[in-house]
Amino acid sequence: MSVIEHLEALRRALIIALIAWSVATIAAIFVAGHVITFLVTRAGISQAIYLQPGGGVLLQLKVAIYIGIVLASPVIIQQVWWFVSPGLHPHERRFVLPLVVATIAFFALGVGVAMFALPLYIHVLGSLAPADVKYLPDVTELVSFVLIMVIGFGLVFELPVVLFVLGMLRVVSSKWLYRRRPYWFLALGILANFLTPGVDPLTPMIMFVPLYLFFGGTALLLKLLGR
Repeated sequence: MSVIEHLEALRRALIIALIAWSVATIAAIFVAGHVITFLVTRAGISQAIYLQPGGGVLLQLKVAIYIGIVLASPVIIQQVWWFVSPGLHPHERRFVLPLVVATIAFFALGVGVAMFALPLYIHVLGSLAPADVKYLPDVTELVSFVLIMVIGFGLVFELPVVLFVLGMLRVVSSKWLYRRRPYWFLALGILANFLTPGVDPLTPMIMFVPLYLFFGGTALLLKLLGR
């Protein structure tokens, strides 16, 4: 493909992704209030407040945008793989569909883990507060905390897909990954601390453990495939 053809393909992929995100966001506006109620309940909080007159409306719009990203993610991921597929060899293109499915599955797994661990996060953070201090939940801050955590988990859980693709393209190898395992251990620890909100040590650990397991599993898979 020429440079112009690449740019046209990129424009097409961006337009389709933006349309999917816009449609999903508009649809999500009608359920954003229910999602906020679910997130607050899931966090184990019976009642939350907002501090600005327009805080409730702005929060619903913000939640709708995030929901739109999640709902449109299969289309966005499919367009990303469609865009890069012309640069692959024929024997490599057979991995595109499985990788699309794996990308969506790992993102959904990350979101699920984040939601599962949410009550634990809130409990641990609350237990670290001084005994004479009472937590008065601000729904805007609470939902922002949850959304950042959910999107963060979904994105970093794509690590095995990224490593597998790089391995199949021979950018990295299983030997290279194993030789640099201590550096990966340190890098994943820093990444988990950077991406997870809160200052407690437990929150990053819940993200770090599955990430390191994904790293080890992907390195083993590449080794079995002779890469």
